[in-house]
Amino acid sequence: YQSVSEGRRYVGMEHWLPLFSEGLETLFDHVGVAPVVLDHLVDEAAGERIAQVKDHYQARVQALDGEGISSSVPYNPLAPDNLYLLGDEWTARLAAVPLARLSPFAVPEAAGVEDLGGRSGRTFAAERSAGDVNVFDAAIRHIEALQKQGKRVLVAAWSEGSRDRTGQVLVDHGLTRLTPVASWPEVVALPPERVGLAVFGLEAGFETADLAVIGEQDILGDRLVRSHQKRRAADFVSDATSLAEGDLVVHIDHGIGRFNGLRTIEAAGAPHDCLEIVYAGGDRVYLPVENIELLSRYGSGETETPLDKLGGVAWQSRKARLKKRIRDMAEALMKVAAQRAMKSAAVMTPPEGIYDEFAARFPYEETEDQDAAIDAVLEDLAAGRPMDRLICGDVGFGKTEVALRAAFVAAMTGKQVAVVVPTTLLARQHYKTFSARFAGLPVKVGQASRLVGAKELAAVKAGIADGSIDIVVGTHALLSKAIRFRDLALLIVDEEQHFGVKHKERLKELKADVHVLTLSATPIPRTLQLALTGVRELSLITTPPVDRLAVRTFIAPFDGLVVREALLRERYRGGQSFYVCPRIADLAEQRAFLGATVPEVKVAVAHGQMAPTELEDIMNAFYDGAYDVLLSTSIVESGLDIPTANTLIVHRADMFGLAQLYQLRGRVGRSKQRAYALFTVPAERVLTGNAERRLKVLQSLDTLGAGFQLASHDLDIRGAGNLLGEEQSGHIKEVGYELYQQMLEEAVASLKTGEPEREAEWSPQITLGTSVMIPESYVADLQLRLGLYRRLADLSEPADIESFAAELIDRFGPLPDEVRHLLELVTIKSLCRRAHVEKVDAGPKGAVVAFRDNTFPNPAGLMAWITREGSLAKVRPDQKVVVMRDWDDPAKRLKGTAALMIILARLAGEAEKAAA
Repeated sequence: YQSVSEGRRYVGMEHWLPLFSEGLETLFDHVGVAPVVLDHLVDEAAGERIAQVKDHYQARVQALDGEGISSSVPYNPLAPDNLYLLGDEWTARLAAVPLARLSPFAVPEAAGVEDLGGRSGRTFAAERSAGDVNVFDAAIRHIEALQKQGKRVLVAAWSEGSRDRTGQVLVDHGLTRLTPVASWPEVVALPPERVGLAVFGLEAGFETADLAVIGEQDILGDRLVRSHQKRRAADFVSDATSLAEGDLVVHIDHGIGRFNGLRTIEAAGAPHDCLEIVYAGGDRVYLPVENIELLSRYGSGETETPLDKLGGVAWQSRKARLKKRIRDMAEALMKVAAQRAMKSAAVMTPPEGIYDEFAARFPYEETEDQDAAIDAVLEDLAAGRPMDRLICGDVGFGKTEVALRAAFVAAMTGKQVAVVVPTTLLARQHYKTFSARFAGLPVKVGQASRLVGAKELAAVKAGIADGSIDIVVGTHALLSKAIRFRDLALLIVDEEQHFGVKHKERLKELKADVHVLTLSATPIPRTLQLALTGVRELSLITTPPVDRLAVRTFIAPFDGLVVREALLRERYRGGQSFYVCPRIADLAEQRAFLGATVPEVKVAVAHGQMAPTELEDIMNAFYDGAYDVLLSTSIVESGLDIPTANTLIVHRADMFGLAQLYQLRGRVGRSKQRAYALFTVPAERVLTGNAERRLKVLQSLDTLGAGFQLASHDLDIRGAGNLLGEEQSGHIKEVGYELYQQMLEEAVASLKTGEPEREAEWSPQITLGTSVMIPESYVADLQLRLGLYRRLADLSEPADIESFAAELIDRFGPLPDEVRHLLELVTIKSLCRRAHVEKVDAGPKGAVVAFRDNTFPNPAGLMAWITREGSLAKVRPDQKVVVMRDWDDPAKRLKGTAALMIILARLAGEAEKAAA
């Protein structure tokens, strides 16, 4: 009341809206008697929403009845019918307007039933996959065929941006009769010879007796829907390393400098955006934005690093020295991998019939990524070489199922499986999961951890030694030399980041001729590097299970009232909560705080120094719902699966590492319920820079499946760790993480294929005398512009560039000329690469083309083309090719340069095909 009286917004005040106004209006009051169309599942959705609203209200009323009105409860709820259209009123409002209901199913003929007679339209999948057919030409031929059948044709785009681009491309390919339409009457009024172009969010086109709609996705495929794009592992690293002014950067040719912002400079009489990089002594390099891929980020927070001198030899010699060291390291890595590849391991294939039966016991539907990971693991097991695969999947995305399938195949082949986990609690959980899944099968599962009594542990050890136990689940106790396996064939390591160095060394000894499957949600940077460089196989599971919702993440100063509300809300919806502290010393204080602030909840306390039996009893009781809140240290971090626990509160979140916080957040949100995570930080204390960055990163990664990106961020915050010892972090200091990663990848790839290393990254220099930039008036935010330039520099496929252009139009409006020139320049750049063109200078009278190292892959083809051109083309003594053209108009110059590069790329391609 006080907030509203003073004119301040109060969080949640809309719940009291009826008190501020005589009567509330609904949408029906504004549409009058306009017809209403309902989709076929609207009634069910409305019913569910109404039930949810009533549930929330009841929970609040019960809270008030239990306590009396207390300031600790945020507000007194109003009855739902004051705020919502419920039940009978909703039905009555619908009855008062003309109503149509859609159904995707055939309905028996009757009065009031209208069959619209639609059927699916044509897709152009075959043309897209055939390299020698242009999909737009095929679409135009299909449009002409439809018009001959007397049908009116409409091309439907997803958005205004893609409408403009699709229309432009169709016109460029010769479709001249295109008319933009904005409404259905305009479509109906179109003359039959015209083709309509409109924004319709259709997944696919359709046809009726007199109308054909061709969807943009029918022509371009799923590529345009960004959320469907599959991404390479390396893409995540470049995502996680965006540029900011003042950052240290590495230019592939000039070394370490400081990025000083974007500058617009005159190039050949036209404005051009360039990145200004400052070197030692204040020297500057201006890098055109289309060549931004020559830059990599050095790493943040490294203020002491000396800058390189421009034109000096220090950088090149340092890079060459490092290249040799990296090659030596890559050889060592490859040696390990080669030794594994040369060793033979048990060939294990799934037994037919019974494997399908085992897979059918999985109570959920496998996601696409999960299926791919399972198939990859089965292939590895059958290959006869030791598997070394990392399954990186977000918490609760079904990595355990991949492990279960692999364990089944090994056990049914008569081999033994060891499942190694970091904590006793996780061992117990996995033991229960494995025992339940293998019940009724001729497979014996044992458990080895400190939660097992001495007598039972001795029996398990004996069973492992004599082979009577097929699968054993345990902590690193399993790695002790006292345990002897009779025939170990598969080692499954869960949450590898929690093992110490000694345990990892022991794992390595075991690994030599055993199949190894590592499961991790946030792989430690070293593991991630091994996987990214292709030394280990990597399977990513980034698809959430059906119906899974992302965890809502909040970071806030500690506030007792907020904590109370969060814990009570979870209790009222029948769930449980985790309350996590960084140190055992904090538990007593927080136990007292919870007792005083939230006396309604039953709290259990757990930490790793408790007696094993006591800890297990508490965890079992919490699992069975005897307590509302588990107050613990980060012992709950690893892999615990309690679907009813959907609220997490972390006390002093600034004291945890990034991967720890992420793992903790993964403890909640494992069912269809929306889960909440509240990370509290001290209200009066200033956070350290790293703690603040960690929390910011965590809040930004609120999509499902972000564990992989998180590990990439962690690389940057912590530094890279090391692959084969400490020296590696020294290497990274010399050239920065991104370039180091790239050099290592290239060295490994070269050793794998036996081919010489790819030559260093190069980027064609293109001068066209036209303005090329994303103007500040179009995208005001510098960080955003840089990100767009960075993304654009990595594009080479025409469909990807089209998709990027459509996205720009949707986000920022119609493309200015400078941006259109930039997009065309990027297309020309990818053609230059294919044509081995290092530099092209185009002007009003033609172009001068310089080839990389003054060589062209197909000299005979080039000379034949120059001869055919007559006086319009010649080779200069300096080996550059001069082409005469009339290119007064910048648009002509762009199109002409692109056409010239297409010819040269085709000639170069012919030589490469012949050589292959």
